[in-house]
Amino acid sequence: MNDHRDGPRDECGVFGIYAPGHDVARVAYFGLFALQHRGQESAGIATAPRGGGIMAIRDQGLVAQVFDEHQLRSLIGDIAIGHVRYSTTGSSEWENAQPIVRDDHRTLALAHNGNLINAVELHSELRGRDVPFRSTSDSEIIAALLATHPAERIEDAVADVLPRLKGAFSTVVMTEDAVVAFRDPHGLRPLALGMIDDGSGAPAYCVASESCAFDLIGARHLREVQPGEVITLTERGIRTRIVAGDERKAFCVFEYIYFARPDSRMAGTVLQVARARMGEILWREAPVSADLVIPVPDSGNAAARGLARAAALPQDDGFIKNRYVARTFIQPGQELRRHGLRLKFNPLPEVVAGRRLIVVDDSIVRGNTTRQIVQMLREAGAAEVHLRISAPPIQHPCHYGIDMSTREEMIAHGRTVEEVARELGADSLHYLSLDGVYEAVGQSRATHCDACFSGEYPLAGTEGASGKYALESELPVLTGADGARPRRRRQREKVGAS
Repeated sequence: MNDHRDGPRDECGVFGIYAPGHDVARVAYFGLFALQHRGQESAGIATAPRGGGIMAIRDQGLVAQVFDEHQLRSLIGDIAIGHVRYSTTGSSEWENAQPIVRDDHRTLALAHNGNLINAVELHSELRGRDVPFRSTSDSEIIAALLATHPAERIEDAVADVLPRLKGAFSTVVMTEDAVVAFRDPHGLRPLALGMIDDGSGAPAYCVASESCAFDLIGARHLREVQPGEVITLTERGIRTRIVAGDERKAFCVFEYIYFARPDSRMAGTVLQVARARMGEILWREAPVSADLVIPVPDSGNAAARGLARAAALPQDDGFIKNRYVARTFIQPGQELRRHGLRLKFNPLPEVVAGRRLIVVDDSIVRGNTTRQIVQMLREAGAAEVHLRISAPPIQHPCHYGIDMSTREEMIAHGRTVEEVARELGADSLHYLSLDGVYEAVGQSRATHCDACFSGEYPLAGTEGASGKYALESELPVLTGADGARPRRRRQREKVGAS
């Protein structure tokens, strides 16, 4: 009920910090708050108290729903990692919330953004070694490989395990005395390095899925973590090494279009600016006689401004958005269900009636939401509805950490653009070309992944990879160390030294 968007579902956001003298749990909280758009199912923070061990609090819900002042004060130490989650592998259950905490050969906590395409194979190997699992998330596979690794230093364990992982993994792992961040050799998902220097002592370092997290906590964005790079945050600064960096780079182009916050910077580009350029190119590719440009808020805002500027047309708000709909867990009931999308968007007849509209959004997947938007505008009196989408047609599923439905559910699969327009009830439809996307972001297709548009997966073996619930559907019921089905445990976890 809470997600009325028709577009792809967000993946996850990760955060890590090593900052002696700072309230690291509070810093992590606000870092996650800035990354909330990347996952709204669960949130968690883990810290390492100076006396040893790891303390973690994680639960289902938004960051502000999971944490309060009392809980943040209980998370003490100089280092912390955090996570916000939308499930791409493993169901939306408490056991799959992160950071994942394990106490095997070494005690650690781990937060992961991405999706492994060899998860079933690795899981089978670990179960063959009698390694217990409490979740159905592929993230725990990475945690188990690292927690059971015999290497003395965590970065050495990471260096050995990283080449065995196939797929997308931007990851932060914390032991009792270190934070290590690493990124898959293809660089599929984002990960950035920042520094806090408030003049009170030695600079502190942090990592986050997006640079917008650094802005909120007063950190400076230094650079992106390189594909195949392992960075260790220490009291003296950072240690870094490239473990596997010669594979084809394949950064997700959809980060530019939709996932990342518009104030984030990726590959030297502020995304708000790039998205406005997408709108300008949309107009260049498909001009149409119209009276008004309106965005589907908020995802279409930047592209709509760019299109309106290029077309010399006025822009206005054709919808008012209820910005609090995602904060309720109350179902609307049968009486209100027929109103559907109006829980989130309400059209303004005074703005749209009698007008020829260009309606701008960032993507269409199944088409259900877009069809309702067109219908609402018709009912509000729009004379014409011309859809302009700042992404190419989505026709293929993502296996690298994005939930995009199956091919059969995608409205563009097996249909021409004209057929999709008729299906949606629009007078015309134009998707931004793939060349237009790369022109807008100023990047080369050779270093990016656009498989959801093109069907060209950059990693060998991707087509045979299992989907979101692979570990649940292909394997026996996962059990804990005692052989029992895992149950919900206390929200607070403490492992390691007492």
